[in-house]
Amino acid sequence: MTQDTDTYAQQSVAETLKALDVDPAAGLTDAEVKQRLEKYGPNEIEEREEPLWHRIFRRFWAPIPWMIEAAAVLSALAGKWEDFVIILVMLLVNAGLDFFQEHRALNALKALKARMARQVTVMRNGITKVIPARDLVPGDLVRLRIGDIVPADVQLVSGDYLLIDQSALTGESLPVSRKINEVAYANTIVKQGEMLAVVINTGMNTRFSSVVSLVARAQLEERSHFQKMVIQIGNFLILITVALVLLIILVSLFRGDELIEIIRFALVLTVAAIPVALPAVLSVTMAVGAMNLARRQAVVSKLTAIEELAGVDVFCSDKTGTLTENRMQVAEPVVLDGHDIPELFLVAALASRLENNDPIELPIFHYIDEKLPDMDLAPYRQTHFIPFDPVRKRTEATIETDSETFTAVKGAAQVLAEMAELPDEEAAIVNTLVDQLASKGYRTLAVGRKPADQPLQLIGLIPLYDPPRPESAQVIADMRDYGVRVKMVTGDHIAIAREVGRLLGLEGETIRSKQLTGSGSQELLTLTSALSAAIYSRLKGDVSQSEARHFADEVMETLEQLYDTRLLEREFIYTHESAIIDMIEDVDLFAEVVPEDKYRIVDTLQKGGHLVAMTGDGVNDAPALKKADCGFAVANATDAARAAADIILTAPGLSVINEATKQARITFERMKSYATFRIAETIRIILFMTLSIVVFNFYPITALMIILLALLNDIPILAIAYDNTRVDRKPVRWNMSELLTVSSALGVTGVISSFLLFYILQKNGLPEELIQTLLFLKLIIAGHSTLYVTRIDDWFWKRPYPSGLLFGATFGTEILGTLIAVYGIFVTPIGWEYALGIWAYALLWFVINDAVKIQAYRILRNR
Repeated sequence: MTQDTDTYAQQSVAETLKALDVDPAAGLTDAEVKQRLEKYGPNEIEEREEPLWHRIFRRFWAPIPWMIEAAAVLSALAGKWEDFVIILVMLLVNAGLDFFQEHRALNALKALKARMARQVTVMRNGITKVIPARDLVPGDLVRLRIGDIVPADVQLVSGDYLLIDQSALTGESLPVSRKINEVAYANTIVKQGEMLAVVINTGMNTRFSSVVSLVARAQLEERSHFQKMVIQIGNFLILITVALVLLIILVSLFRGDELIEIIRFALVLTVAAIPVALPAVLSVTMAVGAMNLARRQAVVSKLTAIEELAGVDVFCSDKTGTLTENRMQVAEPVVLDGHDIPELFLVAALASRLENNDPIELPIFHYIDEKLPDMDLAPYRQTHFIPFDPVRKRTEATIETDSETFTAVKGAAQVLAEMAELPDEEAAIVNTLVDQLASKGYRTLAVGRKPADQPLQLIGLIPLYDPPRPESAQVIADMRDYGVRVKMVTGDHIAIAREVGRLLGLEGETIRSKQLTGSGSQELLTLTSALSAAIYSRLKGDVSQSEARHFADEVMETLEQLYDTRLLEREFIYTHESAIIDMIEDVDLFAEVVPEDKYRIVDTLQKGGHLVAMTGDGVNDAPALKKADCGFAVANATDAARAAADIILTAPGLSVINEATKQARITFERMKSYATFRIAETIRIILFMTLSIVVFNFYPITALMIILLALLNDIPILAIAYDNTRVDRKPVRWNMSELLTVSSALGVTGVISSFLLFYILQKNGLPEELIQTLLFLKLIIAGHSTLYVTRIDDWFWKRPYPSGLLFGATFGTEILGTLIAVYGIFVTPIGWEYALGIWAYALLWFVINDAVKIQAYRILRNR
């Protein structure tokens, strides 16, 4: 058994390595790994799955099942055994359908989660390799770097430091620093640094596991805008139904009807009118969408994200690795006087680590392999390495040879130029070279060599080019066609952003990150003051005319740059939130941004009423991915980005996002169809029943017929999740006034058609029992036909046509209902002649209902 994590924290890493019997230079052997895996098990938290009996039981333990069960008990007490059997069948069918769909959804999620297995860099048998995190065992040596999620409890062996976000474990809002000998816990996130660590506890023995075991948490996803609206519709229908049913009860009691019969009828009517199938339709529709996306290599980690996508009208995309290939290539190197290309790439390679697979460093080694194959790195020993981080913007490595010790540095050109203490003229030349390279879309990497106790010697520049993906421009054009505005958000230089934007068709306004914070106003003030000082100094004679002019020219050049980015034009109104929103809405390209800027951009757009999607791949994208209405982690994203995202792309590029958007809008149309149908049917049934009982003192259908009607309705409703729908060319959102108006118009039209049929049947002197069966058949046929009216906002014969599954489900249940009415199964038989008459009557009103729908949409949209 391994020790408790806290015990390891109290001893040195040397003692830990000895206790775990691991070679710090080579790691574990395959035989040791196999043995420990058998002893400790896989590195994963055992999920407590809900027992099968509990999943079945809870289908019968909720308000709606209680009402059905109470109706069954009351039917048995009243001796209505046919009603009792049908109610029991209805209860079991509803529970069975819900269980079946949940089972499918759970299996789908298990399959999707399996595709999101985390990877970790580990040393075994003296070789660095990448393995699934679940295969880690105590004693494994793992390398942790910025963006990684710590895969197990570990003790830090070597390196400078790690800055770790422990908020998921401890609730601490600020990251904590960890150094050699200290412990880092599983499922915390590396924010800065790079270190080697030894695994001390895995799986159920980690600190994370102990915290999880203390608190039983329900894994409830936050409801989307879409779900909230559907649930509001459900609550609205329940409120109407309960109010009218209470009215029926009061009137019936006043008339002296039998109490037990009244309550039984009221319960049955309530069950039939409220949206019993709402949870099933939601789960089926979302599961279908998730599986469709999985086939296109998009893993959905948060199902509600599919729904949110339907209304997304702004798409913010990271550039590197998302719109571009994230496969840097070296362009033509630039070397400064006194240096050459072999020296440039030698020092660049020494300031890098091949095993890190850093996308900025790999092109250096590829260039050496292709262009400088004779270069020998063996005489050089890298004794200390400081990895890149967003604050320092450089990597440093202490290099030793037999004859000397020096520091190899590579990083941002402006940082190295400052370290090199270049004269103003040389610094200006370097800056000009960087700007020229940036204007061509190159990312420039400066390389320098720092001898002991001397300033940095700048050797040259390595331009790197990350070409756009072949499909990116077309993806962006397709998004525009679907009403989605694309904004590129990048940490790169503004010139690079413009060039890549031009290649992708994003040639709108471009701004720097400092313009998001208003810092440009301060820069403007500073420059204006400096210009005034230069003029004043010249007037006093303190400086020569040429010196004053040179300084003024520099200031004016910077002022022109500010004007070019429209900073002067905008920032005087930046303090107003509406102006900030307008500014960000107008911009297509955001350059030189930091993580806070990405978050601010998403947040500001949301405040402006936009639904925002965001893509990214790095830890710096994680806050914005979490904040966005729908976050996409692209292929090869860091663990932190994957954890923050709602949808994870497993194939390179963004083409699947357009497919996801289409799928989301299809899902929306299906749910809108269901919502319109459900409101219309509730009004049609409950209002007709209430008016018939309260005004005419006539029960138009029996409790048993209501049960049969509800049972037959549930089957085709589920088929809505597979219906063919059109894909809207614009983002779609709920228009409640339109939805309620159209569905109410259809519901009232249905009530009129039912009362007209009731009047005709009574005029012809038909018996009460026969009238009830005829009305029962009419409600079945008319109700199922309403699905064809509500599924599109155009005439029912227009494309897209209904799916075969929907047609089969609706037509099949209508035929079944007809056979029940014709042959008198549990009801009074009516024969084929009356049945065909009801079919003709219902189909006539089907056309009338469609015309009412068309007219309602026209009136609403022409207002």
